[in-house]
Amino acid sequence: MSEENKLSAEDMERVEKYLNSGFNTTERKPFRGFRLLFGIWVIIAALGYLSYLIGKQAGYL
Repeated sequence: MSEENKLSAEDMERVEKYLNSGFNTTERKPFRGFRLLFGIWVIIAALGYLSYLIGKQAGYL
């Protein structure tokens, strides 16, 4: 890519003003990895138990 700016200095100034205005920012809660891991573990355990019950009822176990 070329090193030249494709926007004029005036346009770049308007872009920087918009990006720094805070208009498009959102407040987010911190990422909770262990909560996600626990949720996935619970879902996998529930599906495993369900498959155990289905296998037991069908006579495979």
